[in-house]
Amino acid sequence: MIDAARELVRNAEQIVAFSGAGLSAESGVPTFRDKDTQGFWVEYDPQKLATAEGFMADPQLVYDWYNDRRRNITGVHPNPAHRALAARPDIVNVTQNIDDLLHRAGAERVLQLHGTLAVDRCQAECGHREAVELADPPPLRACPRCGAMLRPDVVWFGEMLPLDVWQEAEVVSQACDLMLVVGTAAEVYPAAGLIGLARAGGAKIIVINPNPSGASALADLELTGKAGELLPPILEP
Repeated sequence: MIDAARELVRNAEQIVAFSGAGLSAESGVPTFRDKDTQGFWVEYDPQKLATAEGFMADPQLVYDWYNDRRRNITGVHPNPAHRALAARPDIVNVTQNIDDLLHRAGAERVLQLHGTLAVDRCQAECGHREAVELADPPPLRACPRCGAMLRPDVVWFGEMLPLDVWQEAEVVSQACDLMLVVGTAAEVYPAAGLIGLARAGGAKIIVINPNPSGASALADLELTGKAGELLPPILEP
């Protein structure tokens, strides 16, 4: 299966890697479905905190929760899967992850569909954005432009994906001739719809995941296991 995947990679001209939480989970980044984490992760329901309504109800709690995530991410490092993807500048990384591990690995083109923990933006959408130091994040504060609260620049449940990023992701997915689907259950839409979009455009689909997923039915090849073990031999020159 690895040899077959390597052959598809060698023959591809435009490759997109569509990744999800499983990619960074191998580095130790907790996921929403992880029941064995500590601190804010087990004390509160992330699906309630990761909403605009939750932020308006208790902005301090929500912001503290995201700052906890920021500090936790600085303690983990890119794994072999991140590094294998970053070593291929010809691959466009379209990810649902909001961490910075692909960037730290050296990936040149990363489209973060669900935003990033490394930036705060104005809740009132006046356009103001500020970079955030993940290891030492700032406290909850007001937007210097309009006075509304600043919030993490991430997509919460019920919110639209950033239009510019989404449109670019659609373009590259339609144009690619190979899509690597890595570490995602392919259950969160509209992001997961990019897999079908690539397939409809004629792309081959390689799925790499520990378990069957929503992408299984679309796969030309499905490799079961950890991305950190499977991606390096598939992508090596």
